[in-house]
Amino acid sequence: MHIYHHISELASLSNSIVTIGTFDGVHKGHQKIISRLVELKQKQGGETVLFTFDPHPRKILFPEQKDLKLITTTDEKCELLKQYGIDHVLVFPFTKEFSQMNANDYISDIISKGLKTKTLVIGYDHRFGSNREGSIETLKQLAPVYHFEVEEISAQEINQLNISSTRIRKAIEEGDIKTANDYLGYAFFISGEVVKGKQLGRTLGYPTANIYIKDEDKLIPKIGVYAVNVILHDSIYKGMLSIGYNPTTDTDHNIKIEVNIFDFDQEIYGQELRLEFVKRIRDEKKFANLEELKHALASDKIACNDV
Repeated sequence: MHIYHHISELASLSNSIVTIGTFDGVHKGHQKIISRLVELKQKQGGETVLFTFDPHPRKILFPEQKDLKLITTTDEKCELLKQYGIDHVLVFPFTKEFSQMNANDYISDIISKGLKTKTLVIGYDHRFGSNREGSIETLKQLAPVYHFEVEEISAQEINQLNISSTRIRKAIEEGDIKTANDYLGYAFFISGEVVKGKQLGRTLGYPTANIYIKDEDKLIPKIGVYAVNVILHDSIYKGMLSIGYNPTTDTDHNIKIEVNIFDFDQEIYGQELRLEFVKRIRDEKKFANLEELKHALASDKIACNDV
């Protein structure tokens, strides 16, 4: 799969099967659209192109809304897309100027000339252009002029799955990992660098790797303790993850993300870990003393090993 950040890099294409969208999470609904692109490629030839945006359009169109967190960062989204047979991904810089583009110019300059579209696979509710003036009907009217076909994903097909990125974000925010993972079709994950912490876990017999998440837009699940799979290079370990303020030991009111990796004893500072969420075990609690905390950690480890 090839990843581009400038539409001019697609100049050599001539027979593109295209879909367009934010694709946050690359969930089961997205996967259905992508599988249709791959199916069309097998039938008619050509190359599959997914046109997506960075930053998320809502960040530009509604800058006053600071609460939007993303299921996947752009890098994570591209990593997921590699699994589904897409040939080309264009990560297009979404700007205020781009959002004000005339709908007809968008079809002419982006869809036709830029993406070299032969077939466009798009949702029934797709809107584009200045003031969202463009619609599926606009595309169907102008498709013959620019020599491409439009295949509409109907409301029935989309609503039948009852899946949306918004629903998944809400589930993750509430700690409902089972629902999120069911909708995604894979385990929700976060990735981050291992950084130095207070190293208190070592004294309790549960050394933890403190995780720094670089992208501030990344969605972090509800505070609590989780069973996770920890991926380091090509190895997978079980672990228990704490997201929270560590109220028993800390008073700084900063949220920490710490994982105790089972059956593991390596120095991994500066390395990247991927943490896949399996199940939420419990809420964060403040314990009377470190001995109570140790007992709770022992119970948490048993619970995490049992899932």
